[in-house]
Amino acid sequence: MQRRPLVALSFALLAVSSAAAERRRFGLDDVLRLREVSDPQLAPDGAWVAYVVEGADLEEDAQVSQIWMTSWDGRQHLQLTSGKHGGEHPRFSPDGRSLAFLSARGEDEDAPDQVWILPLAGGEARQLTELDGEVEGFEWSPDGKRMVLVVHDADPEALRKKERKGETKGRDKTARPIVVDRYQFKWDGEGYLGGRRRRLQLVDVESRKVEMLSSGANDDVSPAWSSDGRAVAFASKRGGDPDRHWNWDVYVVEARPGAEARPITSFQGADAGGWGPLAAEGAGPVFSPDGRSIAYLRSADASFERLFYGTPLLAVSPAGGGEPALLTAALDRQVQRPRWSPDGRHVYVTLEDDRSVQLARVPSAGGAPERLTEKGAVVTDFAVGRDGRVALAVTRGSEPAEVFALEDRTLRPLSRQNAPWLDELDLATVEELDARSSDGTPIGAMLTKPAGFEAGRRYPLLLFVHGGPQAQDQHEFDVLAQAFAGAGYLVVQPNYRGSTGRGYDFARAILAEWGNKEVKDVLAAVDAVVAQGLADPGRLGVLGWSYGGMMTNYTIASDGRFKAAASGASIANQITGYGTDQYVTQYENELGLPWKGVERYMATSYPFFHADRIRTPTLFMCGEKDFNVPLVNSEQMYQALKSLGVDTQLVIYPGQHHGLSKPSYRRDRVERYLAWFRKHLGL
Repeated sequence: MQRRPLVALSFALLAVSSAAAERRRFGLDDVLRLREVSDPQLAPDGAWVAYVVEGADLEEDAQVSQIWMTSWDGRQHLQLTSGKHGGEHPRFSPDGRSLAFLSARGEDEDAPDQVWILPLAGGEARQLTELDGEVEGFEWSPDGKRMVLVVHDADPEALRKKERKGETKGRDKTARPIVVDRYQFKWDGEGYLGGRRRRLQLVDVESRKVEMLSSGANDDVSPAWSSDGRAVAFASKRGGDPDRHWNWDVYVVEARPGAEARPITSFQGADAGGWGPLAAEGAGPVFSPDGRSIAYLRSADASFERLFYGTPLLAVSPAGGGEPALLTAALDRQVQRPRWSPDGRHVYVTLEDDRSVQLARVPSAGGAPERLTEKGAVVTDFAVGRDGRVALAVTRGSEPAEVFALEDRTLRPLSRQNAPWLDELDLATVEELDARSSDGTPIGAMLTKPAGFEAGRRYPLLLFVHGGPQAQDQHEFDVLAQAFAGAGYLVVQPNYRGSTGRGYDFARAILAEWGNKEVKDVLAAVDAVVAQGLADPGRLGVLGWSYGGMMTNYTIASDGRFKAAASGASIANQITGYGTDQYVTQYENELGLPWKGVERYMATSYPFFHADRIRTPTLFMCGEKDFNVPLVNSEQMYQALKSLGVDTQLVIYPGQHHGLSKPSYRRDRVERYLAWFRKHLGL
């Protein structure tokens, strides 16, 4: 009687052992198998959670988002959208009978995103809006009869082509000249900025009638309904030339055409805004359940450095205007995504703190934040239901983001989008590494070790530097780090000064002094791995994208220990960057005007003006249409190294912006990384 279970158990253990033995390392083809889970939304009755799953459509060579839904008990899983256009931004109707979402589905291949409504009892989704401009966001009114939309004005050239489609010939097919007359005149992904703006519009769900709610030469974004449905709060940057300042404010307007918006904030810094032409994502505003207060994020003061390098504060202002309560003034950590608790006693936020992002709630009457999830993970987004239920998207170093229910501070899995293919893999392990820079500054990093890591063996090491610099490497699933580790590399990802997660002073330390302290910090992380006997000091590589590529240039111009480098979408000559990229506000406020601050520009451009110090074989990569860090910067460094006889190559991805959107190009990038480092590091 007792032996049969023991025999069964032994067979089970054998099966598990065999399955583990058959697991393989992360490979090149796995790069495109990741399904990115985001934007969880709770149904009004709490019985379902809708969320977005983004993945690669290899046939269309495009990233496509689909909407899924899981029951609160985690037993039922439904895919609600399909096809090459998919859907995103799912939002339940207040009565829970419908789910609205954004999609570009339709007969016109170039159609912009519009609002669609899917009846959850069954049936096909119906298109609610048919606007020339793209709908970038929407929110249901509390009674479910209307929506407020964020609509980006239509591109005049696209409208002209649409109106004359099939009738054009000769010079009528030629695009009109681009006329530039704005201070901030370009932005990656949007191209040259003209007079197009983002405006709020109201749509009646039954009649489909659309009416304008806001207008003017400014962008109005991030709308939120009051609890009684009579008003809408939103963020806008008005007064003077909006391109030349960052004085975002929160406005409230009655939900009727022709109503005049009134500001409820008067702070000269950023209220629910950021440094660029658009408000910061996840900054609010959000009405309290009783409609008396509005929560949002704001900068600590009106200075540029507080805006760009600072930690935003959680503010709660009276809905009628007045002095706000700054609830996280003593925290000195990044908070995002304010959401009210159903009783209005707390404001939930994500809280970034030294390689982790936790869910926390802050008492609305004041008091210390209460952290609801543990360190060692990253909460990427969350939703708070009417009954207080909380759904989260959470990732860890060896686990891509999935949806979880938060119950008594415990995470209960609700989705397993990545389980089928991850179960095949023996993934790399990810752990924290602590180091100390040459001037004594503590530096935190993430260290990824190949599967089957052998103690006592020295591995080739890749220094993988994050972009930003306002970002942090953290406890999240990193496809590139897994791909490198799968090929046999150790990967170290340091949070150099300038990174977030360690407070304002740590981030601001690089103000107007790029490429100095950061290089010391990233080298300290490399030294720490070598000192532990883990890495082979004779086989070191360095790479990064955006500011990480810029840091790659700084590093190889400062230190000759690296045998190979890969610099993606980078810059080395800040003088070339001025006026050709989207960072004019940062250049002028941090480095000054080039003709008045030549010394600063030259000091921060030393990789180009001292390119003769570089001996490291370097692979340069960039998107052809990148306006964030334009191609000219990679071309300059490639030309410099080519002229100096250094082994180098430049790879240009046609039609791509700062982030590569085509799956085939993303795979190609990893393949080229691996080939370049294999060639020079000998793995």
